[in-house]
Amino acid sequence: MKKAFTVFLVVLVCFSSLFAAAEDKIEVKVLILPKFENGEMSGDFPGEAQYYYEGYLEGGEEYMIEGGMPGSVLYYKDGVALYVTGMGKVNTALSLEAILLDDRFDFSDCYFFSTGCAGSAVGSTVMGDVFVITAAIDYDLGHHADPREMVDPSRPTWFHDSGYDSSSYKLLNQDLTDRIYNLVKDTEIETTEKTSAFMAYTFDNAEWATRQPMVLKGTTVSGDNYWKGYYDHQNALLQCEYYGAPDPFALTEMEDVALAVVLDRFGMLDRYFIIRDSVNMDVFMNGVTPESLWDPNNEDSLSNEDSIEAADIFATAMENNYKVGSRVVDAILDGTL
Repeated sequence: MKKAFTVFLVVLVCFSSLFAAAEDKIEVKVLILPKFENGEMSGDFPGEAQYYYEGYLEGGEEYMIEGGMPGSVLYYKDGVALYVTGMGKVNTALSLEAILLDDRFDFSDCYFFSTGCAGSAVGSTVMGDVFVITAAIDYDLGHHADPREMVDPSRPTWFHDSGYDSSSYKLLNQDLTDRIYNLVKDTEIETTEKTSAFMAYTFDNAEWATRQPMVLKGTTVSGDNYWKGYYDHQNALLQCEYYGAPDPFALTEMEDVALAVVLDRFGMLDRYFIIRDSVNMDVFMNGVTPESLWDPNNEDSLSNEDSIEAADIFATAMENNYKVGSRVVDAILDGTL
């Protein structure tokens, strides 16, 4: 009898410990995943994190994440968490996996929110647009050729390979993206005079290029390099067509499909959403060349604050992103999403 009672006590203690551990977990209702920040988290020129940090996390707790991005911490306050993942698919995937494996946090009912800037698809989008993304494609998976080695150098230079299909295309939860889009589609967003004039001049006052920024739905194409140009634009169009994406190619960035792959493997893809803003175009314009744009010694390069593709639209577009994204975060927190 005494032995049986001892066993009962041991079992009771184990169950009590497990229950206490579960109760002590920090419940995360929404995890915001920007990729980089410019300078400080608050009060200076914004990166992808600053507006969300100031709106939801300032004054909250900070947690180091083992195996996460060097220099990043997980900010937490009142059910909202934010983590700057680092740029590129490898950094973002490893950061998110490290967060999900941290047993201090409870993500069982969490929404995962990828946010940041991106490049716009020429012919349909303008700088300043904000997109609710409905599908994500990995630009790099498959086969790519140099157009100089193609029999027909005018055709797309990407070739599909079915061996990558399990991670090269991720369809997001369409019911969730529809609800988010219906919530935010009428959000008033802005542009700048300089950007509007640039778009009108560059594209000969084409109707698509001279409209005001809007909140739209679209597909994003994630590449591990910051690409531009006609050939890559054609590749992105072909990829969206090949995979049967529900909405047109809208943006190109460097991370979103990787986050989708991680969440899919953890069984959490249905609670993933992406809101991206456009800060540049996906082609070279007005005589700009790769050398002139990316050489830091050139006066038109991205390192120059006067570059049309650098500072002018960036802060406005990030504010546009926050105007849209904060409506979704608020809806998650008040249970109306």
